[in-house]
Amino acid sequence: MLYIHNETLLDYLRTSYRRAEIKRLYDFLLQSRTFRFRHLDNGLFPASSSANDDDASGYQNAWVRDNVQIAYAHFFWGDRATAARNTLSLMSFFHSQRLRMQQVIESPCLAADPMKRPHIRFDALKMKEIPQKWPHAQNDALGYFMWFFSKMAQEGVVGCDESAIQTLVDLVRYLNAIEYWQDQDSGHWEETRKVSASSIGTVVAGLQEFYTLCRLHNFFDLCFFKKFSIDEGYVINLIQKGQETLQRILPYECLEPDDTNTRRYDAALLFLIYPLNIVSAPMASTILKDVSANLEGHIGIRRYPGDSYWCADYRDLFSPGDRSNDFSEKIQSRDTHLKPGEEAQWCIFDPIISCIYGMRVLENGKNEDRRLQAHYLNRSLGQLTKETDKVTALQCPEAYFIEHGSYHPNDHVPLQWTQANLRMALHWLELTAEA
Repeated sequence: MLYIHNETLLDYLRTSYRRAEIKRLYDFLLQSRTFRFRHLDNGLFPASSSANDDDASGYQNAWVRDNVQIAYAHFFWGDRATAARNTLSLMSFFHSQRLRMQQVIESPCLAADPMKRPHIRFDALKMKEIPQKWPHAQNDALGYFMWFFSKMAQEGVVGCDESAIQTLVDLVRYLNAIEYWQDQDSGHWEETRKVSASSIGTVVAGLQEFYTLCRLHNFFDLCFFKKFSIDEGYVINLIQKGQETLQRILPYECLEPDDTNTRRYDAALLFLIYPLNIVSAPMASTILKDVSANLEGHIGIRRYPGDSYWCADYRDLFSPGDRSNDFSEKIQSRDTHLKPGEEAQWCIFDPIISCIYGMRVLENGKNEDRRLQAHYLNRSLGQLTKETDKVTALQCPEAYFIEHGSYHPNDHVPLQWTQANLRMALHWLELTAEA
């Protein structure tokens, strides 16, 4: 059964879509401001366009991960200018993080303190670090940046000057110094540190695109590469170490001998299928089945079993300043409030699954893939908000959570990552639609 929050959409939903119907739906959503993105003059995207400059949530700041996902979506549907501005601003910020990388390269033990690692959340307006303690040990964010910049440079969206090359080389050396393939990081969800397949896979994707970029422009011949003995073999070896770990862990997100942090199911693994395309077709099918059978809810998709972020009555349990706090070292205190089956259901995943099935439709044209592409798009559309005293209509939430017995959008509406994924899913529908 399809759950629709805003019934104005009922006139637009179809079990299969023709191009005219997609255009009508898209025009309606444009007029409803569903796809109104907020980006700063520097091209960066705050996590939520509704967050004020001093918002207690911190969602007015820039997360590297969110920015890459949103900017890549803009590139995918043809907005190269927005993608370029974002890419260059991210590179400028990472250039400011070179000293942190170099210090860890010289003394890898420094990486034990997340604040001494490259920062992955920063002031979007000033493009500067935020002094607040934060779990910056997030290798996936570093992998996403390398993947995105390398792709944009390959496509000619941005140039790759000496400063950019030096920053990328330092990042590669840093990933080697921390031994990313066995490094415990806080990953996509910024929580307890563990060896995570979703982080390792993202770094592998970044290194592969970096390798392709270097081959394309003969960067391996540059003096700066030779200064640090960075050649093709160096990068290939780094890639292989990550691939070997993935073969051991997948389809688990985390697989540890003592079972402390072992996690079988995690929706972050979906990103290894799309947009990163880093796993085999059989493994992609396994991940999709795992998510559908174990994480999919009637509204959205849980991040993982036992996720206490935005558990039932979260607004009653935590003050505005505490709701999005760093729980990476004290997650047990939050977990005590969770009852099984009451995890928040997120809205960033259904459109990604629709994109995955759209990709499969282009590959094989199977009717079942076409049906599932439309089905997960419709689930995404069903998540768009109805008008209340807290949110405007037809906006993209971060997640739905249980409040006083019924599901409501959480504080972060609209979440720009959700918007980007939904619009990307619609673009995939256009690519696969029949006349």
